[in-house]
Amino acid sequence: MDLSLVVSNLTNPTLLFFVLGVSAVFVKSDLEIPSQISKFVSLYLLFSIGFKGGMELAHSGLTTEVATTLGIAIFMALLAPVTSFFVLRKRLGVYDAGAVAATYGSVSAVTFVTASSFLADKGIAFGGHMVAAMALMESPAIIIGVVLIRLFSDDTTAQHHSLKNIIKEGFSNGSVLMILGSLIIGIVSDEKQAEGIKPFTSDIFKGFLALFLLDMGILAAQRIKAFRNAGWFLTGFGIIMPLLNACLVILICHAFGIHTGNTFLLAILAASASYIAVPAALRLAIPQADPGLYIPMALAVTFPFNIVIGIPLYYYLAGIL
Repeated sequence: MDLSLVVSNLTNPTLLFFVLGVSAVFVKSDLEIPSQISKFVSLYLLFSIGFKGGMELAHSGLTTEVATTLGIAIFMALLAPVTSFFVLRKRLGVYDAGAVAATYGSVSAVTFVTASSFLADKGIAFGGHMVAAMALMESPAIIIGVVLIRLFSDDTTAQHHSLKNIIKEGFSNGSVLMILGSLIIGIVSDEKQAEGIKPFTSDIFKGFLALFLLDMGILAAQRIKAFRNAGWFLTGFGIIMPLLNACLVILICHAFGIHTGNTFLLAILAASASYIAVPAALRLAIPQADPGLYIPMALAVTFPFNIVIGIPLYYYLAGIL
């Protein structure tokens, strides 16, 4: 891999703010982002990427590549939690394996946004339908995780929540609703009218992303301390499984002739794990699972790995094919 890609990523201001957040915890600083501000910034990022994606999707329309890409996204959203579950069952109980599998079968919107910014810096185009792919991959893993628990749990009273309620929880989650709603609004909005909010959706985007990654750095460092007792198996899983998923997607996309930018983003989605939308839904769907496992794994292991190493690595792999 070209080391210049890694250096370029490591010197990206948004990533450096993530490093600042991690450093703040280790030097015991009182630096923090108030929770309400963090929530606002999170919703802004989802709104911005969803709206811009909807506008792009309206321009491109439903082509063969769009349909193929969305099909690959759905395939990975179904495959990833199933394979993850059976690997995790070697060390974890049914509930924890199902919860972690659901987390890794879903996606991280912030990782996607960071990767999109990476492509924009390099002047590489990608389709607006990639936002739709992200939205499609967000919720199915929750359902798969619960179904697997029901199939393999010995406890006949394990789950009282109906699949209907679980699906509703998955799609009514604030993060999912914001990205889907913004995508739809972007599709139906008048192009001239949309120019009026362009300064808000585009010009200040990277500043908000840097602020959010600062907060993510603080959270990741705090979570990794609580995760130290979990052992090397889960840490290894949080790195190796995303790598395998990303490589599989890149090979599939190469076979179907998917554009490099779209291949890269689809690999990022397959390699990421949800630490916002899915954990919120898991509190309802799988209350017996330990949040001290699946949240730190996604936030303190997989997220930093993807941001620092995964982004340049997957871009390189997508490019050489």
